[in-house]
Amino acid sequence: MSSDRLTYTFKLRPNVLFHDGSKLTSNDVKASYERIVHPPPGVVSARKVDYAAISSIDTPDPRTVVFHLQWPEAAMLANFASPWNCIYSAAKLAADPLFPKTQILGTGAFVFGEHVKGQYWRGGRWDKYFQPGKPYLDGYRADFITGGAVMAGYKTGRIAAEFRGVTPVQRDELVEALGDRVEVSESPWLSTLLVAFNTHRPPFDDARVRRALSLAIDRWGAAARLQGSTFLKYVGGVMRPGSSMATPEAELVTIPGFAHDIAASREEARRLLAEAGVHDLKLTVMVRDIPMPHYAGADLLAESWREIGVTTTQDRRNIWDWQKVIDGGQFDVALDFSGDFYDDPTIQLTKFVSHDLSPVNYSGSTDRFLDALFIGQAVTSDPRQRVKIVRDFERHALTEAYTVPLLWWNRIVATSATLKGWSITPSHFIGQDLTDVWLDQ
Repeated sequence: MSSDRLTYTFKLRPNVLFHDGSKLTSNDVKASYERIVHPPPGVVSARKVDYAAISSIDTPDPRTVVFHLQWPEAAMLANFASPWNCIYSAAKLAADPLFPKTQILGTGAFVFGEHVKGQYWRGGRWDKYFQPGKPYLDGYRADFITGGAVMAGYKTGRIAAEFRGVTPVQRDELVEALGDRVEVSESPWLSTLLVAFNTHRPPFDDARVRRALSLAIDRWGAAARLQGSTFLKYVGGVMRPGSSMATPEAELVTIPGFAHDIAASREEARRLLAEAGVHDLKLTVMVRDIPMPHYAGADLLAESWREIGVTTTQDRRNIWDWQKVIDGGQFDVALDFSGDFYDDPTIQLTKFVSHDLSPVNYSGSTDRFLDALFIGQAVTSDPRQRVKIVRDFERHALTEAYTVPLLWWNRIVATSATLKGWSITPSHFIGQDLTDVWLDQ
C-alpha cells in the first residue's frame, strides 16, 4: 500500500492453477474485480458501491496486480479480504460474462464433483493445489437438510456442526439429549432483518408514512419476547449492536422507531398517517420462504401495524421468486436481511445508499446526502470522526425510513464433541468453506 493509501500492489503466488489446468494470472484478478466495479450488461453487482473507490487496475506482469483508488478508502483492505470476491478466469468471462452463473471453475483445494438439487453437492481433492500436502481429505459431501433432520443428525452423530445455527429451543433440546457430547457457543450475529419500503409506490413515497410504520414497531418488546424462541435478539441501528461503531442505547432511543415508549411512538405514528391523509392502509409484505427468522419478523410487522390500524398480508415466496418481484419493483414492503463478514460502515451501509449506486437498496430510494456521508466516512481515517459521520448517516437514514432495521440476530452454534479442540467459533461459519466441518459421515 502506498503512503497516500491510493495504490495497492499485490504479488500472486506463482503456482496457482484453475481446475481446468490453466494458470491463474493477474489478468484473472483484474477481470474479476472489474466485473464487480463495472458489471457488464446482464450482470448485477450487489457490492459495486463497496469498491467505488477503485479507479483503475493495472497488470504490469502476470504475477502483479495494482489497484489505483480515487480516494483513500478506510475499508479497502477488508474489502480485498472479502470472502465474497471469487476470482474467475478472464478467458471464461470474456467468452461469457454470465459464465459463473452456470459453471464452476475455481482454484481451491477441492474440485466440484456433483450437485443434486435440494439434496447435496460433492467435491473431490484437487491434486494440483498450490499448497503441498493439502487438502487433507480425499473429498467431501455437503447435504442440504432442514428442521427435524438437522436435530436428528446431531443426535445420531451424523452432523458435527451446522451452517445456520440453532434456535434457543433447539439448543436446549440438544443439551438435554447429548449432555457433554455437545458444546454450545453464542455471539451477536452480523445479520439483521431489514424492512424496505417501495419508495416508488404510494403511499410509501411519503416519508411520513414510512416513518409512521417504523415508529409502530415495538422493537424492544419484541426483542425481549422473541429471543427465547428465535434468532432475533438485539435492537440496533445501521451497525451491529455491540460493535465499536454501534450507536449507544441512550442515543439510539432518540431516533424515530427506536424509543422505549411504544405507546407514545404509536400515537405519533397515527398522527403522521392522518397528516399524510392515509386511512385504513392495506399493504403486502414480501417475505422469503425461510421460516427462521423471516416468518417471525413478518408476524411482528403484522402485529405492530395492526395496532395503528394497518392491515398486513404476507406474500411468502421462495428466494428466487422473491428476488424477481423485488428487482421488478412490484411490491409494497419487503422483509429483507443484511449479512456480512466484517464490522465496517463501507460494507454495512450499502443497503441504504442510493439505488443507482447500490442495486441492493431495494427501497429504490435516491438520497444524495446519504451518498455524500457514505463517501465521507470512507475517506476518513480518524475513527472518532468516522463514527460521527456514521451517526449522522444513521439518524438521517432512519428518520427518512427508506429501509429500517427490524431486529439483529443472535448466533447459537452447537458443536459435536468430535470437534473439540478445533477452535471453531461462530465467525468460522460466515462465508467460509465448510468442507472440514459439515461432512456426511
